[in-house]
Amino acid sequence: MPSYLQVDNISKSYGTKVLFEHISFNINEGDKIALIAPNGTGKTSLLSILAGKDTGDRGGEVKFLKDIVISFLEQETSLDPSKTILEAVTGKVDPAKTHRSSWDIEQDARQLLSSLGLNDFGCRCASLSGGEAKRVALAGVLITNADFLVLDEPTNHLDLDAIEYLEDYLSKSRRTLFMVTHDRYFLDRVCNTILELDGGNLYTYKGNYQYYLEKRQERLSVAGALNEKYRNIYRRELEWMRSTPCARTGKARYRENAFYDLQQKAAPIRESKQLAINLGSSRLGRKIVNCRGVGFSYGDRCILHGFTYNFAQGEKIGIVGANGIGKSTFLNLITGDLQPDCGEIERGATVRFGYYRQEGMQFKESQTVLDAVQEIAETVQDTTGAHISVTAFLQQFLFPVEMFNTHISRLSGGEKRRLYLLTVLMQRPNVLILDEPANDLDIVTLNVLEDYLKDYDGNVIVVSHDRFFLDKIADHLFVFTGDGNIKDFVGSYSEYREYVKERRREEARAARGEKTPAAPRRKTASLERKKLTWKEQREKEQIEAGLKELEARKASLEEELSSGTLDIPSLNAKSREIERILADIDAQELRWLELSLKESEPSE
Repeated sequence: MPSYLQVDNISKSYGTKVLFEHISFNINEGDKIALIAPNGTGKTSLLSILAGKDTGDRGGEVKFLKDIVISFLEQETSLDPSKTILEAVTGKVDPAKTHRSSWDIEQDARQLLSSLGLNDFGCRCASLSGGEAKRVALAGVLITNADFLVLDEPTNHLDLDAIEYLEDYLSKSRRTLFMVTHDRYFLDRVCNTILELDGGNLYTYKGNYQYYLEKRQERLSVAGALNEKYRNIYRRELEWMRSTPCARTGKARYRENAFYDLQQKAAPIRESKQLAINLGSSRLGRKIVNCRGVGFSYGDRCILHGFTYNFAQGEKIGIVGANGIGKSTFLNLITGDLQPDCGEIERGATVRFGYYRQEGMQFKESQTVLDAVQEIAETVQDTTGAHISVTAFLQQFLFPVEMFNTHISRLSGGEKRRLYLLTVLMQRPNVLILDEPANDLDIVTLNVLEDYLKDYDGNVIVVSHDRFFLDKIADHLFVFTGDGNIKDFVGSYSEYREYVKERRREEARAARGEKTPAAPRRKTASLERKKLTWKEQREKEQIEAGLKELEARKASLEEELSSGTLDIPSLNAKSREIERILADIDAQELRWLELSLKESEPSE
């Protein structure tokens, strides 16, 4: 296949900060490549150079195959506010270059916009939300029929339906693709190659995300072992350098030159640095947030209708639904930033919210990184209860000492989000509310955050369009279905999407007058379990654990009663205890049976 792009020896720095240096790679026709790197290390800069929006430093070359058409989706969208969304999309196409009529272009634009969930074609760009603007920009990129797509975070601010449409569209397309994304499911299903930018160097992995993780760990292990070997030799050579006279023989001068080369190889490996979250949460009582008949509307638009729910300790809830349906409004009601039109929301006395907002924190751009953190606290408490300085905590969050006095205005978007996350977590919340945390956080940071949240002993309520993130964190979902209604779904996001797809298949079969085939036994059971609410599922699990303890105690008492060694008072006491246990077992088994019968009822 022909080479679409050849990158030779390009570098990029900002002041003293080196993003990448002397990197080279090739992209062939049909390649679908994802670029992975920590925030602030040059992903967007590299994409801008490829798209011709920027240039590298100190020479280097970017060569494209002659006459190929390139289309670039920037992370920050810029649309003419006076145009309609249809005009904004059709205006991206030159009919003379694509050999399409104006009518065909308009039909293609309508189809793309509809597929991305935008049906009001006369809507002005000035009135669009951030997510809507992103979808219009994306449609403008796709309609060009470009040979080569360069996409910077294409799934950011898209709802889940739009992400799945784009995933399907790009996976079937024959276009060459180079993109930055943090969406690991999207990456797996669209791309066949991963480039990792780490420590200023570029590494290539021909495979999916799981393959990348395995091979990256192998690379780091080999590099670590080799680095340790060089460090051992370096220590020996350093002693020689310090002990020998200044006058050198030719052989000694050769060894001296080799020492300086070794010194570079023995330097600490930058790649091994990884974000660490080692923070405790404050004590949380039994009462979290109790909602009774809560309603809220914006004008005639109902956001929440008759919502009743008591949050239980340790719940990790994912919130999903279309953009603009009211998910962020719901979070603001929970925290008390908004008051309901009707109903009641009670919050426990010990609740301490940590709210990571979608719009981010309004930092003072003139502040330094250290100033922004020290405004909140001088120390933070880790999971062991020990206090550590904020300077040490900043370094755990990959802000090295040399960045402490960097003004916030000079940070990348991703670095600002990471700093914002740090300021939320350092306040030791016990109810953590995350509104689109995956936007602008790199994959490395997301992996560490997910591991932290899995073991977090407080409550988590998260709005996210990142399916991988939701599957890893949430034990059940609040699904916003419109008109103020919320469905409580017990299970992961992937299970929910499979459930929805099955329902749609059934509806399609019913519309064609076909009978619904009997589902496999295992599949039916999986769907029927969703009849239980999250609290009922927890209750059933607790009953099962409790019954084991009761049966064990019953067996122990029976053994004591039959031993013949008990005196009369002890015999009476043990007899009364076993009667109580038998009554408890009967009651618990009856309740377990009620829940099991409910679980086996056909889904509505």
